[in-house]
Amino acid sequence: MSKEPRLIVNNGSGNLFQELKSSIETCRAFYFSVAFLNFSGLQLLLEALKEAETEGTKGKILTSTYLNFTDPGALRKLREFPSIESKVFITDKTGFHTKAYIFEYDDYYKVIIGSSNITQHALKSNVEWNVELISKDYDVFMTRVFEEFDSLWARSNKVDDEFLHDYEELVRNLKQTVTQESLVFEKSSYVTPNTMQKRAMENLDRLRGIGEEKALVIAATGTGKTYMSAFDVRRVQPKRLLFVVHREEILQKAKETFKYLLHNFDVSFGLLTGSQKDFEADYLFANIRTLHNHYDSFDPEAFDYIVYDEAHHVTAPTYQEVFEYFDADFTLGMTATPERGDQQSIFEQFDQNVALEVRLHDALEDDIIVPFHYFGVTDINDIDLSDVSIDDIDEITRRLKVNERVDFIIKKMNFYGHDGEKRKGLGFCASREHARYMVEEFRKRGIPSLALDGDNTGIERQEAIQRLESEEDEVEFLFTVDIFNEGVDIPSVNTVLMLRPTNSPIIFIQQLGRGLRKHEGKEFLTVLDFIGNHAKTFLIAIALNGQRYYDKESLKVAISTGFAHLPGATHIEMDEISKERILTQIDQESFMSMKYLREQYQEFKRVRAGNVPYWLMDYYTYENAPDPVSFIKKKRTYLEFTATAEKDEHLKALIADDTFEKSLKWLSSMLPLKRSYDFAVLRALLHRRSLTIEEAEQEMKKWVDEVPSDSVDHALRYVNQEFFDSGEKERTPKLASFDGETLERTVLFDKLIGKEEYRSYLLDVLEYGLLRYEREFGSRDYGLPHFKLYEQYQMADAALLSNYRKSHSAFRGSGLLQNGNDYFLFIDLHKEAYIKESINYNDKLVSRDQFQWETPNSTTQDSKRGKNILYNRERGIRLHLFVRKYKQIENGITEPYIYIGQGDAFSWQGQQPIEVQLELHHRLPEQLYTELTEKV
Repeated sequence: MSKEPRLIVNNGSGNLFQELKSSIETCRAFYFSVAFLNFSGLQLLLEALKEAETEGTKGKILTSTYLNFTDPGALRKLREFPSIESKVFITDKTGFHTKAYIFEYDDYYKVIIGSSNITQHALKSNVEWNVELISKDYDVFMTRVFEEFDSLWARSNKVDDEFLHDYEELVRNLKQTVTQESLVFEKSSYVTPNTMQKRAMENLDRLRGIGEEKALVIAATGTGKTYMSAFDVRRVQPKRLLFVVHREEILQKAKETFKYLLHNFDVSFGLLTGSQKDFEADYLFANIRTLHNHYDSFDPEAFDYIVYDEAHHVTAPTYQEVFEYFDADFTLGMTATPERGDQQSIFEQFDQNVALEVRLHDALEDDIIVPFHYFGVTDINDIDLSDVSIDDIDEITRRLKVNERVDFIIKKMNFYGHDGEKRKGLGFCASREHARYMVEEFRKRGIPSLALDGDNTGIERQEAIQRLESEEDEVEFLFTVDIFNEGVDIPSVNTVLMLRPTNSPIIFIQQLGRGLRKHEGKEFLTVLDFIGNHAKTFLIAIALNGQRYYDKESLKVAISTGFAHLPGATHIEMDEISKERILTQIDQESFMSMKYLREQYQEFKRVRAGNVPYWLMDYYTYENAPDPVSFIKKKRTYLEFTATAEKDEHLKALIADDTFEKSLKWLSSMLPLKRSYDFAVLRALLHRRSLTIEEAEQEMKKWVDEVPSDSVDHALRYVNQEFFDSGEKERTPKLASFDGETLERTVLFDKLIGKEEYRSYLLDVLEYGLLRYEREFGSRDYGLPHFKLYEQYQMADAALLSNYRKSHSAFRGSGLLQNGNDYFLFIDLHKEAYIKESINYNDKLVSRDQFQWETPNSTTQDSKRGKNILYNRERGIRLHLFVRKYKQIENGITEPYIYIGQGDAFSWQGQQPIEVQLELHHRLPEQLYTELTEKV
């Protein structure tokens, strides 16, 4: 056991919570002394405390009333553990600031002292410093530690009924006093944009700067879209504003938000509704129904700035008339669900300009939603779903209606608890019958509950929601099927129960999202997922992982590390049985088999109420949707995959056109895009016959801040097929021609887009490619070569992204490729496909800052190439490192490489090959380092 002190910080691969959890579970006794203890932190440690109690471990926890930050609910919860004694140091004039965790083992002691109290943020996400000290003996240091702890313990109060009653009353009264009497004076000029709003406004400025007149912002409910639009209006200062909403009930609130933030604007504010018509108002807030009846009363150019809230509705006929009528200087669309309409794309309505898109992980990182504490609990043995089809809802319902399961659910609810005084929960069930059953059984056990489904009217739903949110009403749970998946805002929900087998990552995230809205006094959401033995249990891991790309290995590492890559104080914990069940299923599943892909497709179709997802853009609009590029890899185009899955003769007839099919195949082969330039100019050619070099550059700048002039030229020559080999030219129709000055549509391209269906499918690929690029790369100029750190690449990508001006097909088959002074090192960490024991220890990550690499066998230290590598800094040679853990994880599927940045040689040894030590320019993130080096 090392005696060296160790610094513990919260980062992507480790945190104080992990240290405390493992220490509690392995020690024979523990002693904590913290200034304050909150339930948000204690809940994370409940499983560890329960395990310790099972093992007979004793504990003492000392906290204080310092600033009355300690949560009475946390103290009450501790009393449920007979093996833990708890006391409270009563602070008056004496401050209490200790943060110490002492663990006693058979042959040594561990002490962790630092800055962290027991709160979710202190244990997981705050910037905290804690030092771990190990002592083998009960030496002078440990004697002093225990003397001090025992002294404080003796001076402290036992947490008995009398103390708890008095302290709870004190804290309750203090909260009421703060709410009613101690409000901080706030001026609207002090209110500043959050991170999401700032990013959106910066992108809106960029788009307006290059002459764009429309843009779309995509962000979940509760992330501050209305405030963002008001901040942008405050910056632009239009003379007249029109704010259009779909639902009248949010109109007044939107108007008040603008009026508050724009208090110093010399403008009038008004409403256009069924009962109020302020036609002359400078800033007019209108519901679409009334506006549709009166829009022609306004001049088409009456408004300088128009905002469409819930902008996914703009493709509807009522909206279209209004949308097409007005000609504003700038039009902003805001939506949480950018679903493609039957006839038109919402993205095309806003000229494919997405100023910002905020997904769940972005919102967690930006702290615009509350963290969630997810507990995956193995369901009771009586529930067997191993042989049931996910479509057999009646049978699943029958098997879930077990009284012992209800008792088990309530037992776990009571064990994990919830944030706040009143429990306000949503339970997601398998069917209406299941929901009604849960209500009946919960009521029998004294928990007032209601069931809601599609048969309930809007008024009935609203009344039920109000009863749940009321502190005075007795209702604690709403049990439902799918009606709360999206579009319903219940901010005060503090508990979510997942009571049915997860069959869709999309639905899972939508249901989870119902409880993530921020609310006064709400610190976190408790999520209890009762995990059975259904064949698709592993989908839970895909949903929680939330990564843009994943494979078996990265999923398994995420599970083994407790999804440590998730930002903020979010916590995910699965019991060992659930964890092993999911890991086994992941090992057995083939993610690229036609069977799996077809199941993904059919489930996505079910999420869309049975509507066929004809377009790639249908997948873009759903968080955690299947990656349609997987379908493309299987069948070369998404259209062909859909035709096969649907057995659709009309789609098959479209593919039968050789020129169209080859064109679609070529565009599809570039997905996901690694640079946007090529698609940007091809998309522009759908609308105009030709582009000058300057016009082409402007099209590119719609997607990136800057474009190197050499890259503009390279992109135009690339779409002119100048870097294609003879085989590529033969199988790829030429859509554009470049003569050195102008890029023009070819006659062939003219004919293709002259047919509306062909044009729609070509546009879909271009639109999807560009918008997905924007989501994954943003608008940043990555320079030349155009590489983003930690993004995935294939060898041939290096040719495209370094503006290689010979045949790009030459970039394959070798681990070392070159374009001028740029050397590209493509490295397999394991030389065999997915065999953990077969590791090439000569190519490895030595640390997060250092990589050890062997040159190709033909390279000597005296050769020109050898000297360029060994003396790369002096010779101006840039060494770019691309690594992958395995060449193949699934048979026949080649894994991409991950770009980890540049490295410089600082020492070497040997000949043919040379073993080179490289210092990385960028320290590898903890999570990626773990993923590349961890054995699972």
